[in-house]
Amino acid sequence: MRGPLLAAAAGAMGGSGGPLARTIRAKLTAALQPTHLEVRDDSPLHGGPPGAETHFGVLVVSGRFAGLPLVQRHRLVHEALRAELAGPLHALQVIARTPQQWQSDPRNPPAPPCLGGSKR
Repeated sequence: MRGPLLAAAAGAMGGSGGPLARTIRAKLTAALQPTHLEVRDDSPLHGGPPGAETHFGVLVVSGRFAGLPLVQRHRLVHEALRAELAGPLHALQVIARTPQQWQSDPRNPPAPPCLGGSKR
């Protein structure tokens, strides 16, 4: 069951998104039981065809991250999305915070600029 912050984040991110966005949201929810989750589709910023789901950013707030260094947090996210990273998902920006970190700084940094692909 999604908590109020998770439900609000899904609404703020433009609904459920495309099939890959929904898969990312479902897998991260199942693996990490986040108290807050944002899934951002950055694909339109990278010059791909309309509807392509290749570039994403996620902000995951989970108690599972407590006591873990940043690299271990990212590994948990990557492990949950292993199949997607091997296939359709080309790039993933990960912000992984504990609930305490999120409470003290509830900001999500913007997506990095695209420096490759058809934009060069």
